[in-house]
Amino acid sequence: MNSILYPLLVGDKDIRVNIKKVSIDELDDLVMLFDQYMVFYKQASAPEKYRNYLNERLTQGEATVFMAYSDAKEPVGFVLNYHSFSSVALAKIMVLNDLFVSELHRKQGIANQLINSVIELAKCTDSIRVDLGTAKDNFSAQALYEKIGFVKDTEYYSYSLSVSHAVCG
Repeated sequence: MNSILYPLLVGDKDIRVNIKKVSIDELDDLVMLFDQYMVFYKQASAPEKYRNYLNERLTQGEATVFMAYSDAKEPVGFVLNYHSFSSVALAKIMVLNDLFVSELHRKQGIANQLINSVIELAKCTDSIRVDLGTAKDNFSAQALYEKIGFVKDTEYYSYSLSVSHAVCG
């Protein structure tokens, strides 16, 4: 899956959104949107720091990213995914880790199309499911996920332990 053109009807206007699998060639576009995403999540604007991080993920094959482009070839959204595994199921899973659509392009179906690209990627890689997390107060995202068919986990809690400043060994 390299590029798919989706027609979207917004009000009385028919727009086209091109969803493209990102390569290093689109790194500048991705960094611009990723910086906006990080600022949205109250992180400092740091394009060079994010460029290094994203470049490493892409060149090491550690992530698959899809980007949405407008009719005018403007980058308007992205979804970043990590490939993982379930030991219990003895199978691959896809982790939809980051999803962002620029503010001017929200409520137009772009996030839905980006998520559909992830679902298709999961199927093509023989993954058994797509996992994601979102903020408890991100009600619009929760509604979209549930509309698509994602089910909120009621069996497990998620825990996290920061070791970023811990000494190894």
